[in-house]
Amino acid sequence: MKIAFLLLLLSSPAYGANCPTGQLKDEATLVEIEHTWLRAVEQQDAAALACILADEFEEADFEGALISRSTMLASAAKARKGHDELEDLHAHVYGDVAYVRGIGVHVENGRPAGKSRFTDIFVYRDGRWQCVAGHESHFPKRP
Repeated sequence: MKIAFLLLLLSSPAYGANCPTGQLKDEATLVEIEHTWLRAVEQQDAAALACILADEFEEADFEGALISRSTMLASAAKARKGHDELEDLHAHVYGDVAYVRGIGVHVENGRPAGKSRFTDIFVYRDGRWQCVAGHESHFPKRP
């Protein structure tokens, strides 16, 4: 019985994390969520990321593959080389739906190692923004 209870806790939408509620429905909040997402990945904090990603989350990556919420959370728990930076973030809110478009720059050894444009789509429910879908496209690598 204890094992079943532990499995139930671990499979909860937010991995037992206390997700923020009462978030404002404005662009600044969405931009901050993108920065929180970045920090969660860099700090291997799957619980924080679970608060951002909706249960039905899927991302289309630069190769056209779909990445599920569970895959995204699992990859967030792994160490990565370098770090990422966000640029040119623009959020747009339409009631309970919003999107954020921006550029992510992956930096290794102090130099840009890759750059991509992304769009994340959010819905407002349970008093917070949850990302339901995303898309990422890499910029061509320069010689």
